[in-house]
Amino acid sequence: MTATGPQLADGLAPERLPRLPQGFEWKRRGLLPWIEAALDGAIAAFTTRVGGFSGGPYAALNLGFLTDDDPSLVSRNRDLLATTVGRDPEAIAIGLQVHGCELHVHAEPPRGSAYGHRGRAPAKADAQLTDHRDVTPLVLVADCVPLVLAGRGALAAVHCGWRGVAAGIVERAVAAVGELADADASELSAALGPGIGPCCYRIGDEVRSAFRQRGHEGAVGATLDLPRAIGAELRHSGLGPTAIASCDLCTSCNPGLFFSHRRDDGVTGRQAGLAWLLP
Repeated sequence: MTATGPQLADGLAPERLPRLPQGFEWKRRGLLPWIEAALDGAIAAFTTRVGGFSGGPYAALNLGFLTDDDPSLVSRNRDLLATTVGRDPEAIAIGLQVHGCELHVHAEPPRGSAYGHRGRAPAKADAQLTDHRDVTPLVLVADCVPLVLAGRGALAAVHCGWRGVAAGIVERAVAAVGELADADASELSAALGPGIGPCCYRIGDEVRSAFRQRGHEGAVGATLDLPRAIGAELRHSGLGPTAIASCDLCTSCNPGLFFSHRRDDGVTGRQAGLAWLLP
């Protein structure tokens, strides 16, 4: 099934968008809604599956080329997002996410961004960082938590799956943004976008053991509370508790609003977490 125009996934009406906690707000242009949070000198944005061109299990705003969706529709979705939020697609920094803890720092806009050019192989990295106002770091997710860090003219978009968090990507990203900004971690702020919640994230012994080894006993049991573990990693890295905001939306619980790899047995699209510095 191929959609011919922007669609609302599963008939979700804009007025039915769920309420958000303090620090987050819905933004919408046309049929495309997104979640926005203001950080220190930066904007964090988190997309939904609503308002794009794809159909079937990828309806509607699928941003992932590494799916079985029609690549031409993914390209249209990516162009639509960039135009809607007012960012240059050629300056969107995106990596090949491998659930690791590698970071990519962009001192200037990428040349021939892989965001707008299917087939161009970006560097393997699960976090994109910059201190350049024209660059837009972006990560793709479909249950993993998109994390944005910002402070004193630097920012990062971080792909937080269980493997990356267990490997220390949050701690590494905080240190890298602090170095880039010449700021202490206590001067940074963070926003966690939608991700799978402890209500839906059943885990086995491998995951449970990895998080217990990092001191996250309270985040594991039969399920994993990934946002809680990320928040603890941020606090341990030096961020104050009031500098950390989570939108508290579970991707798996909201099929009309978000893609979910677990809920949909891997046949699903990708939403994004992205950020940019204010002028």
